[in-house]
Amino acid sequence: MLHTDQVILLCKEHGFALVGVTDAQKSKWSSEFEAWLEAKKHGEMLWLANNVDVRLDPMNLVSGAVSIICVADRYGSSNDETPPPRHGKIARYARGGDYHKVMKKRLHQICDALRQLDSKNEFRACVDTAPLFEREFAAAAGLGAIGKNTLLIDQSIGSWLMLGAIVTTATLKATDNKNDTDPCGSCTKCIDACPTDAITPWSVDGSKCISYLTIEHRSEIDPTFHEQMGQWIFGCDICQEVCPHNQQTQKTRCAQVHSAYESKTSSLDLLEVLNWNEEDRRNAFKGSAMKRAKLDMMQRNAAIAAKNYLAHSDDPVLQEKITSWKS
Repeated sequence: MLHTDQVILLCKEHGFALVGVTDAQKSKWSSEFEAWLEAKKHGEMLWLANNVDVRLDPMNLVSGAVSIICVADRYGSSNDETPPPRHGKIARYARGGDYHKVMKKRLHQICDALRQLDSKNEFRACVDTAPLFEREFAAAAGLGAIGKNTLLIDQSIGSWLMLGAIVTTATLKATDNKNDTDPCGSCTKCIDACPTDAITPWSVDGSKCISYLTIEHRSEIDPTFHEQMGQWIFGCDICQEVCPHNQQTQKTRCAQVHSAYESKTSSLDLLEVLNWNEEDRRNAFKGSAMKRAKLDMMQRNAAIAAKNYLAHSDDPVLQEKITSWKS
């Protein structure tokens, strides 16, 4: 019989910063999620409206599911200084290796090891792409508590976390939830700092979020949001940067960062991006989660960021490029 302690040790041996186990139960947020979809707050992320019954109940993802093993990697680049002039900013999670590959490889290895210990049960690894509320289950497993910005916050190491899970038919004892207290209290720093007013307490309007606009929104971006986007060209970290739980010393912040996420590219020269061809894009994003951003999207984002930069900076070469830019 498989024991929770064995599972936790195995996950820790594979380098995960946080590990916990919870029961595979139907989501407690089903009505809120359905209302969120009804309000069109998912924007163009139409897949979120697909397989809702599976997303809300892990037993529809893995028949006979009993337990969910939740894991988290710590990221958060130490390279968080102001980017050089004329550069577009990249969210920290995308500055290093592609978390999908980094996490899924290890989760598959863990699944293989668990099958050796327990051949009668099923184990399915999930990292972001499966219809599973990883954040909700991670909170239930004690990895953290969900903050007002809807991100999982561990009160000792903050919210710079990549989440993954293994859904299994094995019966495992749930871990104690030591993170079940409200991590925010009266704090509203994330809400106040969001340039597009996308955040309300424990809810994010995805259609307004800069991360959504720069990564998931495929069509033209509403000019209403252009100025608020600043120089972000892939993702946004503002609501995490202002969070008190992330205001730790540089040494503490970096101590538990998984090496695969160490910063390789924290920003990109806007003029270079505007001059890219498809091969340039592929070379720049090789091995990165940014590779899902198409060339036209990156250049759209770079053009917006360039106009925002030129509003307060003099750069004749970039100005000439933007003046003749197709958009």
